Amino acid sequence: MEAGARRFEVPVAPPNLDLPTPVRAMTHPRFASRLPRFAALLLALSLAPACQQSAAATKTPPAENAALPAVAPLPAGPMLTPQTFDVAALAERVKPMVVNITTTHEARVGGEQRVDPFDFFFGGPRGGGPAPETVQRESALGTGFIIDPSGYVVTNAHVVEGADDVRVRLADERELEADVVGRDRKLDLALLKLRSASNLPTAPLGDSNELRVGEFVLAVGNPFGLGHTITLGIVSAKARTIGAGPYDDFIQTDASINPGNSGGPLFNGRGEVVGINTAIRAGANGIGFAIPVDALKDVLTQLRDKGFVERGRLGLAFQTVTAELARAVGLDGAKGAMVTDLEPAGPAARAGIQTGDVVLAVNGVAISHAEELPRNVARNAPGTEIRVSVWRAGKSLELKAKLDAMPGDDGDAPVRKAPAAVPAQSADRLGIQVADARGGGVAVEGLLPGSPVTELRPGDVIVEMNGAPVGSVNELKGVLAKATGGSMALVKVRRGGRIAFAAVPVPK
Repeated sequence: MEAGARRFEVPVAPPNLDLPTPVRAMTHPRFASRLPRFAALLLALSLAPACQQSAAATKTPPAENAALPAVAPLPAGPMLTPQTFDVAALAERVKPMVVNITTTHEARVGGEQRVDPFDFFFGGPRGGGPAPETVQRESALGTGFIIDPSGYVVTNAHVVEGADDVRVRLADERELEADVVGRDRKLDLALLKLRSASNLPTAPLGDSNELRVGEFVLAVGNPFGLGHTITLGIVSAKARTIGAGPYDDFIQTDASINPGNSGGPLFNGRGEVVGINTAIRAGANGIGFAIPVDALKDVLTQLRDKGFVERGRLGLAFQTVTAELARAVGLDGAKGAMVTDLEPAGPAARAGIQTGDVVLAVNGVAISHAEELPRNVARNAPGTEIRVSVWRAGKSLELKAKLDAMPGDDGDAPVRKAPAAVPAQSADRLGIQVADARGGGVAVEGLLPGSPVTELRPGDVIVEMNGAPVGSVNELKGVLAKATGGSMALVKVRRGGRIAFAAVPVPK
């Protein structure tokens, strides 16, 4: 036998075994003399079919597999092969397009009750008194990517929030100062402009709508200050809502994202930016979220030209359509957004939309889930006329609505280092720092030490107090002068594009 050849053992029946009749006949003494001829005949019969079938052996399954069920063929479609690309080559190509960002800002510390060291050790009644308030410089880290050779850089708005100084480190180790050109807090996006920059490598913007779940993506960032770190993962899910704002629509990825990655790009296998890394799930490994790049493309021109984003609004409230609601109104499935309230004389009311209507599409784009409605409306500028498809009384209607401006969007405009046209003033009675807001109202710049105000915060724009309109700092002071000491004033503010009310104590 040749080396490596398979061995086959012929089983031998043990003695005194009750064999089947044909086998017993073959072992009878009278049959023994004829056994050689019978064996030769069996051999001839067994060899003949094998020789005839040898040519088709590759087409005919073995006999022992004949009983296996047939396997259905795969449906027609793209070949399911592993997605492969040269990660090292891709990383080398995209790294020069990514920058590390360091911001610094002033932080007030102190003012709290000091602990006397003797109290700490001996439990005595002495206190150290209030510590003096001091100002310290604090820094924060982030990431960005270059979208224009002249030095425009995209990052997250929270990376540059409150920053007095923004410095950017390029892949070639050069450090440049940057100015905040525009901000959009609702999408958490910001646009920077590098000083003295030219001929920089730029990151191409891809199409996040075409991104597929399971597709490989590459994240580049500055986690924990470890600049230009590359991580690889896949798209875990799309259209995630995580409660981050009115336009939630995130790409979920398992590419490693950590503090410092904020604002960094998420590349596809072609080296195109498909997302902006912005959030992680606390306490979870392999769950990160990125803003789809299509959302950036919607607002990029406004960020560059105006410094903030103006969005149209429809002026309605809505809720999710459940399966039960769908049956109740005669829809063929749970889809769209059901209108629950209308702003009087607002765009939706003027267009003829009614409570109980189900919005099914905006400009022909289907609303599959209720949270898609504000995103699709906000893509349009104020004054734009949009087509709204609604379901009412078992019929589909097409209505036209002219959008109003979303209030407070200009509050995202970055604070320039040039002197303000209207300097900040102090509303001494409340202990807040205020200034006239562009477009009317009073902008809250900050809270003074010891201020009794807790429900106002920097960035709020006061538009009304105790029912009286407030269009300027002087008007605010006039309303405050009439307020009763010790009372609680009801203040109406614009906050992050929405109207909110705050209760403000009026000191005696």
